[in-house]
Amino acid sequence: MDGVLRVFLGHHLQKKYMTTVEQTTPSYIERLHLGRLRSPEALLILAAIFVGSVTGLSAVIFIWLLGKINILAGWIETNAGGMIGVLAFMGVAGLIVGFLIDRWAREAKGHGVPEVMEAIAMNGGHIRAQVAAIKVIASSITIGAGGSAGREGPVVQVGSALGSVLGQKLRFSEDNLRTLVACGSAAGIAATFNAPIAGSIFALEVILGRLTVRHFGAIVLSAVSASIVGRAWLGDQPAFHIPAYSLNSLAEIPVYIVLAVLASLVAVLFIRVLYKAEGIFDAWSIPLPFKTALGMILTGLTILILPSKEAYGPGMELINDAIAGNFKFALGFMALLLLGKLLATTFTLGSGNSGGVFAPSLFMGAVLGGMVGSVGHALWPTVVVNPGAYAIVGMAAVFAGAARAPITAILIVFEMSNDYKLILPLMLATVIATLLAENLFSESIYTLKLKLKGINWQGGRDLDILEGVTVNEVITRQDLKTVSIDSSLLQLRDLFAHSHYNGIAVMDHQDKLWGIVTISDMERALTEKRPLTTPASEIGTTWPHLTVTFPDESIGKALSRMGTRGLGRLPVVSRDDPYTLVGIVRRQDVIRAYDLALLRRDEIQDRTERIQTLQQHDGAEFVDIYIGQDDAVIGETVYDISPCLPSDCVLISIERDGRVIFPRGNTVFRANDRITAFTRIQDAEHLFSCFHKGDDAAAWHQQINENG
Repeated sequence: MDGVLRVFLGHHLQKKYMTTVEQTTPSYIERLHLGRLRSPEALLILAAIFVGSVTGLSAVIFIWLLGKINILAGWIETNAGGMIGVLAFMGVAGLIVGFLIDRWAREAKGHGVPEVMEAIAMNGGHIRAQVAAIKVIASSITIGAGGSAGREGPVVQVGSALGSVLGQKLRFSEDNLRTLVACGSAAGIAATFNAPIAGSIFALEVILGRLTVRHFGAIVLSAVSASIVGRAWLGDQPAFHIPAYSLNSLAEIPVYIVLAVLASLVAVLFIRVLYKAEGIFDAWSIPLPFKTALGMILTGLTILILPSKEAYGPGMELINDAIAGNFKFALGFMALLLLGKLLATTFTLGSGNSGGVFAPSLFMGAVLGGMVGSVGHALWPTVVVNPGAYAIVGMAAVFAGAARAPITAILIVFEMSNDYKLILPLMLATVIATLLAENLFSESIYTLKLKLKGINWQGGRDLDILEGVTVNEVITRQDLKTVSIDSSLLQLRDLFAHSHYNGIAVMDHQDKLWGIVTISDMERALTEKRPLTTPASEIGTTWPHLTVTFPDESIGKALSRMGTRGLGRLPVVSRDDPYTLVGIVRRQDVIRAYDLALLRRDEIQDRTERIQTLQQHDGAEFVDIYIGQDDAVIGETVYDISPCLPSDCVLISIERDGRVIFPRGNTVFRANDRITAFTRIQDAEHLFSCFHKGDDAAAWHQQINENG
């Protein structure tokens, strides 16, 4: 059956907007009575320091809790059946993690950083308070029980949640709220790796998505505060003890380039395999706790296959050995270890368990660098003197290729080594790996999750909002002025002089779109002293050279094309006949589309808040419905099928052609649509019948008429 119903327990839609403190509540700023510190900038600085300090303390608690669970796992392995006991313990840990995430914080599922980026891009920086607590508990259980994941992702999400909650309490603007979320992210990296500089750049390069000096001081102070707290409790030791390697000879540069190429391949493979596994696990119509338990058991089995347990947990010990030059494994075993870590991380995080991807990517990079360094040392012992140096560069290159964060990768390794001598090959390999990975696969390990949700992170916040508005909704059809290809330069001059047009579509004798003529074309022709009888066909831009858009495209894509070419308007043509002019999209239409998108966002905010309240009641869940090629609902509108829908059902969104549409009464269903609805679980079958296959279309329409 083409129309397939899949029920996900709480899947697909997380709460995208959070209510702030009621406006009737006295402002927190007013209650502080801080005199000069009432200014927003001063308060932001104080808030950043507070968030950094609390995030550092949270990292200490997280690491302590992780250690206790790890000790318990070791005791079970020793006293309760060896690895069989460990597998059972990992399965139980997965069950607990899945239950916690499914019940209280779906945002804690997986590695967490994309959820922070989504909050920054789409939700104005709003993150629920309970995310921090659930993330700490779920991640400590996952990693402590042996799951292959890193510690940095959880602490980043915890710090971001703390920053968001505090910013909401202080009634910060969206810009300052986003900054405070970024402060928490920077503090998370700084506390985990004792690297405040890298943490600050990570917040700008990955979380905010742009390097800017605005509020940079707040981010730095937050990272420094987290490092101070971390050092006070955990000691003044970096995450890795890196010897002061140097570039032995310029002849090593080609070897480092080979390492960069291999690192880009490993990074892209890591991204693809991880999200492929996540898609497979998400497709199973079973409760999340069973998925996470299965993922942990598969992780344990993967580790069992390896002759040793280096892939167990974050793998920090092996990374230290690799970069210290104590990495003496055979080449075949290192390749097996690299593959084992990739699979173990995929099973752990792809199934929905909680943890980060930073440490696993560093692990794989260290192993890959160790392999390249070992081969290079065996072939050219006088050139490749220190294989451990390649492990260091491999760490940075693989992470940069996966996260598309070369500056963070360079700085975190430099900060851990505190030595400039390896900076040349480090920068070279990291940048090459990033560029190659970006050419092989456009999305990073963080942005791909956003892309799958219909969020175009690289397009910018405004373009993301505009993805939900089609060209057809704001197209200029009324007063659409066109001219003939025979229109003279004199006629064009008079037309432009007495109108507000900057560009006019040119039609041929069959009333088909020939091209477009702009006021710049006219002025250039007059400057060249062309005869006033010169026809438009000699000065305009003909169709093959036009940039056009289609009615069913998003206004965001149209705006992107306009910006790339510096255009003020785009002809809108029919997909069936690209020479048929449908209308024109102008800059003022884009502004109107933006206003429409903001109104829709507010509508969705209200809707999701009501749904969040309903979800607290047992039996209310989200369902996904796929529309097949011959389903009866194709061509019908939401209004048409509304009599058939269960009384307590809400249609949330429609995923179509890689973008998300928020359904309205006149929204028409199409083949291959994926509809997300919210309904009681007992009404799921009834809901599915409303989108029944076309074999019984007559009976389906009769049911609609009877219900109506």
